[in-house]
Amino acid sequence: MLTTLLSVMIILLLLNFPMMIPLILAPVVIMLFFNPNLSMDLLMKQLLTGIESPVLLCVPLFIFAADIMTSGKTSERLLDFIGAFVGHIRGGYAVTTAAACTMFGAISGSTQATVVAIGRPMRERLLKIGYKDSSAMALIINSSDVALLVPPSIGMIIYALAAGSGVSVGDLFIAGVIPGVIVFLSFATYSVIYAKIKNIPLADRVTWPEKLKFFRKALLPLGFPIIIIGGIYLGYFTPVEASGISVLYAIILEVLIFKTIPWKKLPSIARSTGLVTSAVFILVAGGQLFTWVLGYAQIPQQITESVLGTDPSKIYVLAIVSIFFFVGCMFVDPIVVILILTPIFAPAAEAAGVDLIHLGIIITFQAALGSATPPFGVDIFTASAVFKKPYLEVIKSTPPYIIMLLIIGVLLIVFPQLSLILI
Repeated sequence: MLTTLLSVMIILLLLNFPMMIPLILAPVVIMLFFNPNLSMDLLMKQLLTGIESPVLLCVPLFIFAADIMTSGKTSERLLDFIGAFVGHIRGGYAVTTAAACTMFGAISGSTQATVVAIGRPMRERLLKIGYKDSSAMALIINSSDVALLVPPSIGMIIYALAAGSGVSVGDLFIAGVIPGVIVFLSFATYSVIYAKIKNIPLADRVTWPEKLKFFRKALLPLGFPIIIIGGIYLGYFTPVEASGISVLYAIILEVLIFKTIPWKKLPSIARSTGLVTSAVFILVAGGQLFTWVLGYAQIPQQITESVLGTDPSKIYVLAIVSIFFFVGCMFVDPIVVILILTPIFAPAAEAAGVDLIHLGIIITFQAALGSATPPFGVDIFTASAVFKKPYLEVIKSTPPYIIMLLIIGVLLIVFPQLSLILI
């Protein structure tokens, strides 16, 4: 049954159908073929069940807040602020890129949004200071991975939904902070070393009065992640409430204070958010149907028994999970991979004694890594479209970053405290 299911999906994908079609149509075809008496109402119920969780309210609200910030001047204010303090050191603009991607990831929760918002202005600055285009794009693509590790990560919200009740989105948000900082520090260190080896020219030093000016401009945008992380961590509000507050905060900043977005533009931004959200919700609904069919056929038990054995260790389970998610996200959208594979591996991981919050960090980390890894990482094609550059040039300088991320992935497996110490 699994072979037939996968064959139908692959055929539909080769026929150039969007991912949502094979994700929904393949399990329907399989169920009608193997169980023709099955009621279609039951399949429809599974689709609706997939999108009825209250936690999904976070997704459109965080996306809406990110769209507002992206349409405004938030990213530029963050770039100017960071660049003013570190831009003059060797490799400072590259460090600025990594830091800005980390901060904007704490606003958008999306790797692709970060590529667009930070990538466009920073690529120009990196090229002007003397970086090769392939090096600049590789830094932007991989630094954007942090968006899936720091709150409000959409990947973590989807994982919490797929893993089932008992997994706190708030705990996942907090647990992702240290791994996100580790990735940033690794990229920043590499950027300084690379700049010294390649003798990248220094940028002009910014005076302290100018630094203070850029700090004042960035002060309110910097409050965005503080409000979300601090509010959830201190228990002032839930992740769903935080998403609503993020939209209000974004509107206050960009419409009322900065005046970069007129009121009449908000409906068009909301429509754009609606289109993205509808695609996400269709994938989530399809993922629920897909995993229900897998469970109906007892395929997860078969996979975990054949891959994990009868009494796997924690490290072995996490290593296998990392491989499956890393490879899966190299070929398919991370949301789809998380929706399909999480229900398969989460029960086995929990049975082996793995903390589900730790598992969520491993999964979202591998999803982020796969998103920027050839052959089909989604961030690669986003960068290729945004920068209008050929695929091979975009991926040319990515290997060092992939190696660093793989090493960090191993550290997260071996030392779960890196994920769990804050919760």
